[in-house]
Amino acid sequence: METVEVNSVSLKRPRSEDDVANADEIKRQKILEKSKAENDSGQSIENVTEQPKDTKSEIIPTEESEEQEEEELEDSDEDGDPESFADMMKHGLTESDVGITKFVSSHKGFSGILKERYSDFVVHEIGKDGRVSHLDDFSVPVDDEDPSEETFTVLSDEDKQRLEELQLFKNKETSVAIEVIEDTKEKRTIIHQAVKSLFPGLETKTEDRDGKKYIIAYHAAGKKALANPRKHSWPKSRGSYCHFVLYKENKDTMDAINVLSKFLRVKPNIFSYMGTKDKRAITVQEIAVLRITAQRLAHLNKCLMNFKLGNFSYKNHPLKLGELQGNHFTVVLRNITGTDEQIEQAMHSLREIGFINYYGMQRFGTTAVPTYQIGRAILQNNWNEVMDLILKPRPGAEKGYLVKCREEWAKTKDPAAALKKLPVKRCVEGQLLRGLLKYGMKNIISAFGIIPRNNRLMYIHSYQSYVWNNMVSKRIEEYGLKAVPGDLILKGATAVHIEEGDVDNYTIHDVVMPLPGFDVIYPKHKIGEAYKEMLVADNLDINNMRHKIRDYSLSGAYRKIIIRPQNVNWEVVAYDDPKIPLFTTDLDKLEGKPLPVLPTDGKFRALKMEFSLPPSTYATMAIREVLKMDTSIKNQTQLNTTWLR
Repeated sequence: METVEVNSVSLKRPRSEDDVANADEIKRQKILEKSKAENDSGQSIENVTEQPKDTKSEIIPTEESEEQEEEELEDSDEDGDPESFADMMKHGLTESDVGITKFVSSHKGFSGILKERYSDFVVHEIGKDGRVSHLDDFSVPVDDEDPSEETFTVLSDEDKQRLEELQLFKNKETSVAIEVIEDTKEKRTIIHQAVKSLFPGLETKTEDRDGKKYIIAYHAAGKKALANPRKHSWPKSRGSYCHFVLYKENKDTMDAINVLSKFLRVKPNIFSYMGTKDKRAITVQEIAVLRITAQRLAHLNKCLMNFKLGNFSYKNHPLKLGELQGNHFTVVLRNITGTDEQIEQAMHSLREIGFINYYGMQRFGTTAVPTYQIGRAILQNNWNEVMDLILKPRPGAEKGYLVKCREEWAKTKDPAAALKKLPVKRCVEGQLLRGLLKYGMKNIISAFGIIPRNNRLMYIHSYQSYVWNNMVSKRIEEYGLKAVPGDLILKGATAVHIEEGDVDNYTIHDVVMPLPGFDVIYPKHKIGEAYKEMLVADNLDINNMRHKIRDYSLSGAYRKIIIRPQNVNWEVVAYDDPKIPLFTTDLDKLEGKPLPVLPTDGKFRALKMEFSLPPSTYATMAIREVLKMDTSIKNQTQLNTTWLR
């Protein structure tokens, strides 16, 4: 299911008496900006509460293996006017619903617009060697074994169409014949090379037919050939994987890989990467692909929109999810209202103290049935509840066909009838209904098992995150920002308790707290008991987190409660035009675009901030700490509607 994409996030605080004087002018300016905004512009949303309860932002985990789980299980439809969407979002979650209630800094919060343009949010991946990925070189490694440039143009569009259909078994033909118009050995060689390099899995031979020469393309090894690029055609001296930097704008990682696969006519599973990146951002990351030449990849730069490939090299290994050290963020918060002093206090606090390492709102879904509730039902072994939570009608923002499917299910409890209402069968609801159709209503466990494993585990991970957020808020409330006896710290991979005599040797930045499971220990103070009480209230036994179905047994893990970003820098800039970019990207530099010229006394102010975060942390939780604002969709949507009335 698709994530809710939020075009912009305006995080606004209540207005002081000084602000009120200019309120109408600001409001008119905002509405004017909204009407003139480009495609990558969004709406501003005013917050009118002192202590934030919720806001509509895109929640961005820095290590997006988590995001990959969440993307497939969220589904929403924002079509329609803001009032109707806001009305539906009254049933959504707030930050306090998922335990996000505390701040660590003492400064007064201020307003700002996050992601007014997708280009205001730039992510550079940090590899396991600590190197930040940049796109700064379009050159292709010189290789005598590479085919000539003519390889890419010798085939007509019609030839390419026929070859693609042959390669993908889209028709009953067993071969494709290409007539050699200018018959020379060199021309035949180029056509042979073109077919073999552009259409992996196809072999070629030359035949004489009626006095004319034809290149005959045919399948080398059946359907397996497409998934396993031809091994014998790859030089032994060259690494099997071409590594490259992918620069993309307003497109998520899997979408980009699917597009590359389509153009290269290969399966997406020959690509590997260390983490998925956001859609509504400019992101730069390393990708590896099996036995595709840098020459072929570089050729795609001529025909692809919104992304570029570069920094090519050949290596003997793919990339693995989670191997990265983290991500470096460059973020612009536009139209800020904070004083210079407030901004300095906020950014110094972020650099020196950090922020609470909460799981962000994306972890919990966007509809009236939070993902953690389904996870809790799985752990309780309450399969009727699992089925009911996924399929029952729910208030709030959803696509029309899902609403009809749920209504049909409530009325008939007939999987076949409900399934007919779904044009998209790959959503979780469709997968569960197919399972119920196959295994019957008395075997919900097997029916649920049809849903891909990562998606099923997302639910129980969401419950773990829900518990962790709540317990960390209790821990901060009870003991503040210092290490205390009974807290947990890691020695290597092992968690140990802080003893009374050692407490001065540790700070809050050393303290970890467990996600519940059978292989973790708990704090030896009030919070340890609070874990037990929370799970008892949910009819779960903290001492027995093993499930009769092995996949759903939780071993647990440890997570730092405070994250202190690295490489924190910031500056405040003035600007007049909200459509003008406020910094140069890697692509701008490669194309020689000059730095934007900004006025010294512009109408608006923006905070440009940079910071690096480790994997599995949420950038919006850092931004929340700076602005002192809530990040839930429900609040920001309702506030946006109020502002636009």
